[in-house]
Amino acid sequence: MAQIQSTLATGAGSGQGLVSTLNIVTLGLSLSAFFALSYLICIIGYLLLPVLPIQHAGLSIFLPGFELLSWRSFFLGLVESLIWGWYIALVFAAIYNFFSRRMVG
Repeated sequence: MAQIQSTLATGAGSGQGLVSTLNIVTLGLSLSAFFALSYLICIIGYLLLPVLPIQHAGLSIFLPGFELLSWRSFFLGLVESLIWGWYIALVFAAIYNFFSRRMVG
């Protein structure tokens, strides 16, 4: 965030200044934590309120091998959530940083 703010403060809009890039590690950790937390909230919701008309089995679309609910499946879904976070961070940050550098130069 400080890097983006410094880019704006130095006049990047006029074509001069720093190139704003995304830190892949920070983005990977953030997305992985977000997906893992979302997954845990979904599982807790299923355990506490199983009568809600939410298709929790739909998680198997994004989490191959996931089934409701065994310990093996729970940990598999948690690990896959973390992997998705890193995958998206690697691909998105690499593409963003590529275009960010090309737009300035």
